[in-house]
Amino acid sequence: MTEFNKLKEEAFALLGKLTSVHAPSGFEYLMHDIVVGELEKFADKIWIDSLGNVIALKKGTRGGASLMLAAHMDEIGLFVSYIEDDGFLRVIPIGGVLERTLLHQRVVIVTRSGKVVKGVIGLKPPHVVKPEEAQKIPEMKELFVDIGASSREEVEKIGVRVGDIAVFDRGIERLLGDRVTGKAFDDRSGLAVMIKAFQLIENNEADIYAVATVQEEVGLKGARTAAFAVSPNAAIALDVTIASDFPGVAKSEQFTRLGKGPAIKIADGRNASGLITHPEILNFMVKVAEEEKIPYQLEVTPAGTTDASIIALNREGVPSGVLSVPARYIHSPTEVIDLNDLAYAIQLTKRVSEKASVEWLNKIKMRVVR
Repeated sequence: MTEFNKLKEEAFALLGKLTSVHAPSGFEYLMHDIVVGELEKFADKIWIDSLGNVIALKKGTRGGASLMLAAHMDEIGLFVSYIEDDGFLRVIPIGGVLERTLLHQRVVIVTRSGKVVKGVIGLKPPHVVKPEEAQKIPEMKELFVDIGASSREEVEKIGVRVGDIAVFDRGIERLLGDRVTGKAFDDRSGLAVMIKAFQLIENNEADIYAVATVQEEVGLKGARTAAFAVSPNAAIALDVTIASDFPGVAKSEQFTRLGKGPAIKIADGRNASGLITHPEILNFMVKVAEEEKIPYQLEVTPAGTTDASIIALNREGVPSGVLSVPARYIHSPTEVIDLNDLAYAIQLTKRVSEKASVEWLNKIKMRVVR
């Protein structure tokens, strides 16, 4: 097995471990043991802050400047908001849950005691509604979760309460070749990239902070506080991005494609209202990718953003960029990525971290004119 194929298999195994945890926004503490376990042997210091961000430091050979790598731990999910008298559960979204992805899906409910309860999402069958209504995407208020209970008392007896969380019930599976599918690749893919790269980084001149952030899906909250604490010279968010290389999408709207390498972001958000990557960061990432002969794509995305948007606004400003793993069907239970893109993202993150000199990081942090 070549070193690259070995890296792909290690990344796949790590991704499987990370996606097996059910941890939507606000419940990232369920990820702590795995993330800390993967990072602590390779860190000079590691801690969990008051919001639940996991922060690991690998000191540089010189120090005096730092690069922050950030990947969020949370996934989208649901809150149990009400229990019907006949035992059905009503739910509301945690993050960007789309109603059309929920219908007839299996879910896992995690109670406050840690008990796991299986359920399915239901809707009135088409046989009892008007034909035109049967064709509509249902609203969240029309959906319910069926856990097999017959009464509110039965639901409460097994420990399910209002405020418990639910996520998609899907494992990770291989498709053809190096394509894999599963839930929560947004952003357990980026988390796997960050963890594996941090493990492999060596002879880094600057200090490298690996930050597994919380509550990205509900407002980039953990990245805001972690960036304030770390106050890095520069930052790179590791996340997924839109791959729409499938039928029905014009090539001009296929912002990234699977198997063509990780994406180096230029801009994101509606009308570029998210992040516009700092030109020094953009040029440096491209330069390293080309020097190392790592395939990459350039990405301009018309919607969505990442932790980098809020890290860039920390204190007096942090030059920031994003390295993305292309993913199909984001925010669904069946996201699809290519393991080659995942492994190349790890390699590029490692080399960018190792090649980021103290002089360069200090220069881009502030340029004194006079």
